[in-house]
Amino acid sequence: MSLRGVAEPTHLEPTTRYTGDVMQGVAVISQLNVSDLEPGRKHRFFFQGIQMGTGQHWYVPIVVAKGMQAGKRICLIAGIHGDELNGVDAVQRTMASLDPATMAGTVIAVYDLCRPARELIQRGWPSTAKGHREVDLNRVWPGDEAGEDAPTRHVALVWNRLFRGNFDLAIDYHTQSIGGEYALFVFADYRNPEIQRIAELFPVQLIKDDPGEPGSLETTLVQSGIPCMTVEIGGPRGFDAAKVAIAVEGSLNVLKHYGIIPGVCDRTSKEVGTFIGNAMATVRATTGGYLQTLVDVNAAVTPGQTIAIQRNVFGDVVAEYTAPVAGRVATIVRDAIAEPGTRIMQILHSVDPGASDHSGALRK
Repeated sequence: MSLRGVAEPTHLEPTTRYTGDVMQGVAVISQLNVSDLEPGRKHRFFFQGIQMGTGQHWYVPIVVAKGMQAGKRICLIAGIHGDELNGVDAVQRTMASLDPATMAGTVIAVYDLCRPARELIQRGWPSTAKGHREVDLNRVWPGDEAGEDAPTRHVALVWNRLFRGNFDLAIDYHTQSIGGEYALFVFADYRNPEIQRIAELFPVQLIKDDPGEPGSLETTLVQSGIPCMTVEIGGPRGFDAAKVAIAVEGSLNVLKHYGIIPGVCDRTSKEVGTFIGNAMATVRATTGGYLQTLVDVNAAVTPGQTIAIQRNVFGDVVAEYTAPVAGRVATIVRDAIAEPGTRIMQILHSVDPGASDHSGALRK
C-alpha cells in the first residue's frame, strides 16, 4: 500500500515481529506479516500501538484466520470509533463461524483501534496534546509516525506495520454517533466495479454511491489500491441483534464470493430490494425545542411530507419539518431535544450522476 505524498517507512522488515510480551496468554507483536503464519488455524495477537503518556502502550486485538490454501486476503475492521459496538459483534460472529481447515485465503479481524475512546465509550480519541479534545480517528488516515499527536501516530503505526501488504480487500464497520441512528446502510464508491459488487452482496436497506471522505480509512485504502467499503449498522453504545445478523450474512457472502469459504451466497441486495441512491438531503432544526420524529430509518418519504415537529416547553408547536425530496430515511436523530442547527434527518435519494452529492455529508 502506498499513497502519493505519504512517506514510506524504509526501516521495516517483511516479517512478523514479536515483542516478547504476552498479555492474557496472547502474544504481542509490533509488526504483522500474514505470510509468516501457520496455515489451517486461527492466530490471536495484541498489536502494540502508540504509547500513553506514562510510557505504556495501547494494544489492538487481532485475529487472523489463515486457510490451508492460498486465496484472497480480506480484512474486517471494527472499532475506529469508541462508541461503535455493532460492528465488533458482527466481526466477532463472522470470525467465529470460520474454519481455517476448509478455507482458501485469509481473513483478518482488527478490533478496537481507538482504545482510549473504547474504554470511555466515546467517539473520538482524547488527545492530551490537544487539550483532551477528541480526535476523530477516521479523519487522519494514513497518519504520520512523526505526527503532532498520539492518535495520528497510532494510525500510522497501524497503517505501516499492521495493514501494509497483508490484505487485498477490506470492509470497515461503523454505526451512527451518540444521539442518532443509521438504517442498515453501506457507503460504496461505485466508480470501482469491485466495490460495487461487494456492496451489493450485503442484504442491507440502503446503499449510497459515495466517493468517500478525505482522511477516512475507506477512502485512504481505495486511494492506495485496496477496495474497501463502509457498513453502517444502526446506532452506538449497544447491540442491535437484527442488524448485526444481516451484517454477518453480508460479510459471509463476500467470503463465499471470493471462494475463501465454501457455499453459495445467501440473500443479497437484489433479493431484499435495497434502495440505492447517490445524494443526501439534510433537514436541520431551525429552532430549539422538544423534537418528535414522525418517520423512522428506512422509511420512504415524499416531498412535502411532514417528518418531524418541534414543541416549546409549554407544548406549543414551534416548528414543523417536511421532506425536501422523495427518498428513504438514512439517518435520524434519537435525542428528543434539539437546538438550532441539529441534524434531524438525512434522506437518501438519487440525482443525475453529474450532480451526485460527493460531500460525504452523512458521515460522522
